[in-house]
Amino acid sequence: MKFKEIRWQQRNQNLQKAFKQLNKGLSITTPSDIEIQGIIQSFEFTFELCWKTLKDYLESQGVDSSFPREVIKQAFHYEILENGDIWLQMLTKRNFLAHTYDEAMAKDAYSLIKNDFFPYIQQLVAWFDAQSHER
Repeated sequence: MKFKEIRWQQRNQNLQKAFKQLNKGLSITTPSDIEIQGIIQSFEFTFELCWKTLKDYLESQGVDSSFPREVIKQAFHYEILENGDIWLQMLTKRNFLAHTYDEAMAKDAYSLIKNDFFPYIQQLVAWFDAQSHER
């Protein structure tokens, strides 16, 4: 169990770094098209670390789940995530963005990331930060 405790904390350190980059990108007042692409990619990377850190954390608590959708549902069940539906939307959007690129869709995705998804990612990152300081 000690290994699993260390594993989620190590992954959390990477999540904290990825989150800072996403936050930095989203703080650009009027991002160019290339900056929007970078922000979307930063979101994809940050989201990936979110669900994997959740998976590792849940495993450290004795809860096994393997796939992103399952991990999100478990994290919502255990009240780690406040809004399971928005996290499932993030998963769907991340899967779609990873395989498609279109300029209009990128602008829509940017808006969704900034206005809808970011506050929930920020909340989870803060929750993990608090958990790591309790240890």
